Amino acid sequence: MGKSSKDKRDAYYRLAKEQGWRARSAFKLLQLDEEFNLFENVTRVVDLCAAPGSWSQVLSRVLIKGEKFGRSAWQDREAKFRQDMLKVIRSDAEADSESVKEAPKPTNAPANDGPRQDVKIVSIDLQPISPLPGIITLRADITHPATVPLLLKALNPDYDADTMNQQAQHPVDLVISDGAPDVTGLHDLDIYVQSQLLFAALNLALCVLKPGGKFVAKIFRGRNVDLLYAQLKVFFEKVYVAKPRSSRASSVEAFIVCINFQPPEGFKASLEEPLGVGSRLPQMQAELQESTTAQDDDKKDDGIVDMEIEDLTPSDPKDQKSIRWVAPFVACGDLSAFDSDASYRLPDDHVSLDPVQPPTAPPYKRAIELRRANGGAYGKVPVTSK
Repeated sequence: MGKSSKDKRDAYYRLAKEQGWRARSAFKLLQLDEEFNLFENVTRVVDLCAAPGSWSQVLSRVLIKGEKFGRSAWQDREAKFRQDMLKVIRSDAEADSESVKEAPKPTNAPANDGPRQDVKIVSIDLQPISPLPGIITLRADITHPATVPLLLKALNPDYDADTMNQQAQHPVDLVISDGAPDVTGLHDLDIYVQSQLLFAALNLALCVLKPGGKFVAKIFRGRNVDLLYAQLKVFFEKVYVAKPRSSRASSVEAFIVCINFQPPEGFKASLEEPLGVGSRLPQMQAELQESTTAQDDDKKDDGIVDMEIEDLTPSDPKDQKSIRWVAPFVACGDLSAFDSDASYRLPDDHVSLDPVQPPTAPPYKRAIELRRANGGAYGKVPVTSK
């Protein structure tokens, strides 16, 4: 598909190149921040599945360079406008008076924080990531236990891997993940693979998040997604399902936003023991099976055992509120913004721009090289002499 047709189809694809973003997914994180204020009081961040680096680019420009986008930028413009108007009004009033005094600075003037020096951002992906200012990049597999020591070493140079401790000495404030598998078109399979990727990202986040931290990750909404929300509610006080405006409505993708990390008492995360179970799961299932006893009278000749299930419904109506919990669904982004599913007419003087950062090591690179070696899509054409 050519650039022109792609530009006409997707306005955010165009805007990403015009504003210097590596990918259109940068708008998704910016719109999530507008709704949930993710970057407030955040100095240490881990970006999982970061390639090509658009989310890390947002973190670099917002947290390190001090740039502002979206609602915060609009609020700053409004505050600056009010400040300028107050100066004009006061200067006119002072011109009429005999003694001219300097106008006091308004208390609601926007604070110019500027670049921050205490920010540490670590990005991880299997694919190489082109360098970004202030970003530490790691090429590693988030599903492998060996990634945890690498991450802890990047967060704290004094970390000693020989201690076998998989808990961060200086935890992070925010963990984000925009990773997704290569979709097959079989929705049930894609949703399952995505849930396993989210499971790995969550395990890694539990190793480095500090109490009160935040976790944001991409999910594919399916039939049993409510179970995922309930599992995340065990570790976080608030769990939201968010759909940014830059995410196509026709897509099953959404983003899970978890706020205020509160691990259960005595819980210690480790990739070798996922969510505290890991290799002990078969043993736990065997113990559960042994503890479940059935009466001999209930056993039939065909080997089927009739078991009586105890009613676990709380008798107190106050306790019945916790039987089922539904995660709130939030739409992020201004409704007047571009619709990611709509097509917009391009101006006559429009010039198609190249991507800000071409893929460093795309998975299709080898296939392209082989096709070129064979003479193109149709192979080498034999030369016939007349």
